Formats: sequence, structure tokens, C-alpha cells
Amino acid sequence: MNISASFILYLATFIMGGCGLAYEYTLSRVAADLLGNSARQWALVIGAMMFCMGIGADLQKRVKDHLLLDKFIGAEILLGVLGGCGPLALFFTYGMAPSYYIIVQYAFISSIGLLLGFELPLIARLNSAYISQLEVNLGKVLKMDYVGALAGALIWVFLLPLFFTLIETAFVLGLLNLAAATTLLLYFRAKVTLSKRLWAALLAALLLLTCGLFQARSWTSTAEQYLYRNRIILSQTTRFQHIVMTKSKAAEISCYINGSLQFNSADEYIYHENLVHPAFALAPHQRRVLILGGGDGLAAREVLKYPAVKELILCDLDPEMTGLARNHPTLIELNQGSLSDARITLLKNNSLSSQNKKEAILIPNQNQRFDSQPEEVARVTLVHIDAATLLEKLAGKFDIIIVDFPDPNNEELAKLYSRTFYRRLADRLAIDGIFVQQATSPYHAKEAFLCIGRSMTAAGLSVIPYHDNVPSFGEWGWWIGGHQERWAAEELPKSLKETLKQTTKLEVPTRYLTPELIHASLNFGKNQLDSEENEINTLVNHKIFTYYLKGWQTGY
Repeated sequence: MNISASFILYLATFIMGGCGLAYEYTLSRVAADLLGNSARQWALVIGAMMFCMGIGADLQKRVKDHLLLDKFIGAEILLGVLGGCGPLALFFTYGMAPSYYIIVQYAFISSIGLLLGFELPLIARLNSAYISQLEVNLGKVLKMDYVGALAGALIWVFLLPLFFTLIETAFVLGLLNLAAATTLLLYFRAKVTLSKRLWAALLAALLLLTCGLFQARSWTSTAEQYLYRNRIILSQTTRFQHIVMTKSKAAEISCYINGSLQFNSADEYIYHENLVHPAFALAPHQRRVLILGGGDGLAAREVLKYPAVKELILCDLDPEMTGLARNHPTLIELNQGSLSDARITLLKNNSLSSQNKKEAILIPNQNQRFDSQPEEVARVTLVHIDAATLLEKLAGKFDIIIVDFPDPNNEELAKLYSRTFYRRLADRLAIDGIFVQQATSPYHAKEAFLCIGRSMTAAGLSVIPYHDNVPSFGEWGWWIGGHQERWAAEELPKSLKETLKQTTKLEVPTRYLTPELIHASLNFGKNQLDSEENEINTLVNHKIFTYYLKGWQTGY
């Protein structure tokens, strides 16, 4: 009897530990998706919850032994409800009353943290009736809590995302807490005093969370729609990001990743033509091209206009993003099928070390017909791997490298703007090759923009900036350049700039860009690029992230 009772309490501890850590992760992910700056949000949410757990552990000393089991089961039911409903409540709050979001967020964090901290000592007190030795009791209870936390982390990372969205995951976790409460009520039914009230509360909570689980996607869509001005036509959470596409009454398509605008169909061609065509105008050779990022296929659309391109490798971390670019009708229309025809080879195992038949999958398009010979059509390869890792694995050199990453708005992205990354890029760039990088706004985030240029120069590259106005983004900037060995050391920027200004005709048709606009984009306003800063971005200091946050929060 004693062993069985302790086992049930240990099982409840295991579930509580697993769900507790998973709640921390879920609330952190919600905060990161809504507020950005993921590392900071995860640190703040988990730190605040751990603090509240300490407060809860201290508060339990005021709870008398009378009805102790009833109080613990009641706390477990309440924890399930708060943990299950919290993320969806945060989405609705952010969309409908954003000024109150932080208050609501930390109200849930504090409440869940208090309950978690409150429950663990209660379990030890309950278990003391079966194991009298304090050191043995505490050791086993804490062990089950920590083992449960590890299990919760593994399940949250590897298992739950395979079957559930983030909001559904929260409801599943809540139901697990209710399962623990049900087990306790059934096993200790002879010792529970308020059994009718607890069963009523449990059944009400079970109905609420079950309904929430089945309606989660519908409710999430309703909540998410408050976040966007235009109608949502796609909302998809992948292993790496949350993708949303909206459509306005004027049929303009906007794509957002983690809440940040990636493009608007009304003016995306201004951005992508600026990203691609100056590099092609400057590069002496165009046979082999690498695109880092650009999973929407819009940069690839511009690249594939050039008949001289024989091989294009596009690397995007998220296979579901390129999957949308290949299969979603709206994106296919925008990217003109750049990633969805018979030229495409998809590397299935993220490896470029050997491209045999088992590793590569051809993606045929029955409607695709070529008037030219197959060898005259560019071969396109999609790779889903971290860009920094790709640069180490790739063989050979590229005539043109196009870097189309999201802005460095978190530490993970900041590493892709580091001196180390640019050194790897330089290793893959042909001696007379050209690379170009989108580089955020030189107006709103001037210091971040300039830091990118300094980091490139520190990596042995010769670069010059250029800019244009993209209505959806405002003033936007890019850096373009090549090896310092190719351009005279004493006149690096001048040589690049003068060479680019010699462009008199673009080789392919464009909707917006002209040679004259390229020439104008090389000129900046008086003092616009002046700065007293001189630091570069490294893998350690994440300086560009600091500059970026300061720029977009305060402006220049």
C-alpha cells in the first residue's frame, strides 16, 4: 500500500515536472513569436517563472495539513486550466488589447510559476506519510521532478510538434495535468474530503480543455486575424518559424515570418531587382550562382532570367518555406515557378558531399515543356541546412553569391552577419566573383547597416553600399562587393563604384530597375553614413543585434 501510494505521487510529480518545463517553453515561444527578440523573451519568461516557483514554494508553508490532498488536487486542476488556455489568451490579448499584453502575459507566467512551486513541496509533505526519512523523501520527489522536466523537454521539442500546433500543445499539456489529478482522485478517493467539488471542477476543466484542443486551430485563426489588417489566407507553424500570408482587398499579398513582413506583392520586385541585377551587372561571369535565404523563390525568379546561369543552388533552412514556394498557387504566381519546374533537384538529406540517386529527388512538373535542349537550362538545387554549415560543405567557387537573410533581429540571425560567416562566404566566392547582401535600413538602423559593411571588410572583402526606397519597408540598403585581391587595395570602394556606374544596359527585362537607378542608388545624403562606431560583428559579441534593436526602437 505504501509503495503504491508513493508511486502515484511520484507519477504526479513526473507529470508536473514535464508539464511545468513544457509550459515555460510554450509561453516563451509565444512571447518570442509576438514580441520578437527570441533569446531575450525566453530568458525573461523562464527567469520570471523560476522566481515565481520560489515564491510558491515559500508560500506553501502557510498551508495547513488539513485537506492537504484536496488542496494539491485543486492546484493541479487549476494549473491545467491556466497552462492550457494561457497561450491562446495571450494571442487574443495581443490582437485585441496590445497595451495590456505584458500585464496578461506575466499574470499567466506568475500564476503558473506559483502553482508549480506550490505543488512540489506539497507532494513531499504528502509523501512523508509513506516515507518518513526526510532525505529519502526529498531525494525521490526532486528526482522525479527533474526526470519529468527532461522528458517534458524532449517531448516538447521532438514529439508534440509532429502532431500539434503550439496552441494545441498547450491544451494537450493541460489535459496531462488533468490526467494526473484524475489519477489522484481515483487512487486516494477514500482520503479526499471535497471529492464532489473536485470532480465537478475536474469535469468542467476537462470539457474546457477538450473543446479547446479540437477548436484550437479555428480559435487561433480568429485570434491571429486581429494581428493583421488584411485577411489571412495562410497560417503555418514550422519547426523553425511561423509563416503567415495575407491578402488585401486590392489583392496584394503580404508574407510575414514571425510577425515581420518579408514582402508585399505590390512592390517586392523593387527589392528583388535591386538585390539581384546590380550583382549580375558587375559580375564578369554568371554561370554558377548561390542564393542564401530566399526560400520564397522571388530572388531565384530574377536570377533565372539570365541565360548564362547554368547552376543555381538555393539554401533555405526551412523546407516548408520552399515547399510553399513550389506548391502554393499564390507564391507560384509571384515567383513564376522558379522553384517548381523540372530543373529542380531537392537534396533530401541536407548533404552536398555526394549527390547520388538515393539522396537527390527530381521534382517533375508535367506542364513544363522546354523548347531548348536540357543542358541549356539552368540546374537548380534546393538545400535545407544552416547557411554557415552549407558554406563549409559546398565544393567549388561561385560567380555570384546572393545573401537574402531576414534582418538580424535575434542572436541566431546575428551570427549570419558575422566576420566568421563572411570569411566562409569569401572562401566560396570566385576570385573575380561578386556577392550582394540585403542589409536592413540605412536610415532606421544606420549603425547596424554600417556594422555589416565593417564586418565584411574585416573578412577580406571589398564592399560598397547602395540603397533605394521600397514602399513596404521604407528606405532600404544593400552591400555589394568582391575579393580585395580583385579590386585595387588603395581604391577598393571607388573601383567597385566606378565599375558599377559604367553599366549602361541591363541584360534582362525588369519592371523597375534601370542603369540610371543603379547609379543613383550608390549616392547617399550628406553625413548619412557618418558614424563614430567602429566595432564589427562577431560570433561572440552579437554587436549587430544591439545596433539593430537600438535603431528600430529609437530611429535615427
